[in-house]
Amino acid sequence: MRAGDLTKRAAFQRPMKSRDADGNPITSYPTVFEAWVNLKPMRGGESVMAARMQSKAPAIVTFRTSSQAREVTSEWRVVIGGRIYAAKEDPRETQDRAYLEMLIEGGGNEGR
Repeated sequence: MRAGDLTKRAAFQRPMKSRDADGNPITSYPTVFEAWVNLKPMRGGESVMAARMQSKAPAIVTFRTSSQAREVTSEWRVVIGGRIYAAKEDPRETQDRAYLEMLIEGGGNEGR
């Protein structure tokens, strides 16, 4: 991976739980940081095709490692180009340890 491969801007959002005026639990997703990412849609495989049949879009997102990026967990979400993707796993280091990558899944047209 090269820095020039990071062509999309993404907002990384952490869930924040609170309660509304009536005491009902609500979850908001404030943006913690933004970063340039590489978004690689997954192709092939039975599970990928099954996800597509359910209007989901599995992909691998790659981004530079940083202290903020190391806080990301599978509970976070990533917004890329107005589309909301749920993190499906905790990020893992690439072999050169300069980047993190994780499986994400977009469902439909949220945020558009």
